[in-house]
Amino acid sequence: MSAVRARRGAAPQHAVILAGGFGERFWPASRSAVPKQFLRVIGGETLLDATLERARRFAADDRIWVVCGAEHARLVHQATGLPASRILVEPRRRNTAMAAAWAAHCVARIDPDAVLAVLPADHHVPDRTAFARDMRLAARVAQRSEALVTIGVEPTRPETGYGYIQAGDPLEGFDGVFRVRRFVEKPDLKTAKRYVARGDYRWNAGIFVWPAATLLSEIERWCPELHRALAPFRPASRSARGARRPRASSRQAVEAAFRRAPSLPVDVAVMERSDRVLTVPASFRWSDVGSWASLAEEVGVGEPGTKAAERQGNRVIGGEALFEAAEGNLVWAGDRLVALLGVEDLVVVDTEDVTLVTKRDASSDVKRVLERLRKQGRHDLT
Repeated sequence: MSAVRARRGAAPQHAVILAGGFGERFWPASRSAVPKQFLRVIGGETLLDATLERARRFAADDRIWVVCGAEHARLVHQATGLPASRILVEPRRRNTAMAAAWAAHCVARIDPDAVLAVLPADHHVPDRTAFARDMRLAARVAQRSEALVTIGVEPTRPETGYGYIQAGDPLEGFDGVFRVRRFVEKPDLKTAKRYVARGDYRWNAGIFVWPAATLLSEIERWCPELHRALAPFRPASRSARGARRPRASSRQAVEAAFRRAPSLPVDVAVMERSDRVLTVPASFRWSDVGSWASLAEEVGVGEPGTKAAERQGNRVIGGEALFEAAEGNLVWAGDRLVALLGVEDLVVVDTEDVTLVTKRDASSDVKRVLERLRKQGRHDLT
């Protein structure tokens, strides 16, 4: 990768919002029909609404795209108001590598020099100004280096549920931008503590910025099975028998590509293999609010197991709750009053048809409950 120098201007920047997840660790509030990104988790906006507003800080309205599943296409259209041409509806779930690659092809057809910012739809970032500033910097870095850029978040704790990025040498011409030495997926607690102490490891936020052309060329180089699956999206050409391949925008092409595509995260398919990866340290506070425990931390509930004098009380989201001799609890309330007496460090989620009660430090295991319900055929609750 050649050295680059910072200067004004950048290629047109597009925002691609990935809204295909189901948010299973947020059950029972998050369901397959209305998953986490459509919930008002923090504040008055849904997480998808908040992501859309962040995208509008650095991308024009006609350069914003959403990738989602067919079951959520109507909700996405209602929430975003985007035209159907910029809501990319996946015919089947194939994880983030395929979603990002399809979006890159769609954008590159109309804007070959485009730089894409790929944003999960269900994260929480309070400082939209700082976020937009980092996205613009990442776009300049990605364009001028022809690189894949990932946003690295300064860790505030030895988190074992996140992946980590180890920063390497600084990139010439851009202050505070680094080459990526390696990715590490969800280390154990001892290793996570060591990473935090070292100072050169950052959380992998799953926020990426890259030229569409660079991503597609790196997929061809590092993930040939995905590159082969993308063949229906490439410019139409005649086969040996003279038949012309379907246009990349056709339903037939999309079905064919997704049918062949491997189900891989973009980190595994490309980022961990490529030698053209850079990281921009985030200047904003970030949470993936990926579990009830992480939401409790985000809204200011004290750490589990701390002394009562060090706690920051309880928090309730949504409805009404009453706490008596109770500390460190998070309640997601519905239409009924929820009363907690003499308990600590709990998450209580009360919905119309399900009530979940769990210790905060066990809340990430909620998928085990979902698995049991599915085995019992209780898909009405999932």
